[in-house]
Amino acid sequence: MNSLSNLNELIYPEFSQLDLIPTLFSFLMCVLMSFIIREFYIRRSFSLTGKMHIGSIIPILSAVVFLVIIVVKSSLALSLGLVGALSIVRFRTPIKEPEELVYLFLAIATGLAYAAGQIFVATIIILLILLMIYLWLSNRSNIQTNEYNLIIKWEQENVMFEDVSQAIMLNAQNLKLIRLDKSHLGNTAVMLITPEQNSSIEVISKILQKLDNKMVVTFFEAKSNW
Repeated sequence: MNSLSNLNELIYPEFSQLDLIPTLFSFLMCVLMSFIIREFYIRRSFSLTGKMHIGSIIPILSAVVFLVIIVVKSSLALSLGLVGALSIVRFRTPIKEPEELVYLFLAIATGLAYAAGQIFVATIIILLILLMIYLWLSNRSNIQTNEYNLIIKWEQENVMFEDVSQAIMLNAQNLKLIRLDKSHLGNTAVMLITPEQNSSIEVISKILQKLDNKMVVTFFEAKSNW
């Protein structure tokens, strides 16, 4: 019997340090909470990109982090090896919106907390974080913006950029030039604009088209990367 026990310790040297039932319970709670985060992200997020793309990896991310922490938390050698392995990993998929980072960090924190055995505390804090997201980030009045990216294209040579900027400033609080292109084919200006409270983008478009009736005016939300 002693020889069998010694054999198990030889094959699974760290198994005796883990209590199987609490570990499995922590894992189930981690998966359950990660699916709650996923549903919360899909239903409440205002992300402009595809929600399913990020939402589908949230439970997997939490589970993988849980596994990594369970493996390395009882072994300094494994933890150092993990640092070396992660140092050669390169993530090239861009995260376009801060809201996506919030949920990804929350998924990572979920895996870390449950792997550390902080089941009760982690559950309470995660639910409080979701409540805070519901009350703050999900409130449309808090995320409404009056800031836009403005792209203007015109061909008339007698219309200068100064004329365009002066026409915009009559109905804008702030105006910032990002890019100005001039060529024989025409002119293109890219600007960041904050319209006056009582001015709409439709008013600004009409004023600009009075300078050149063929002018192309494009507005889109400033936080978008399109």
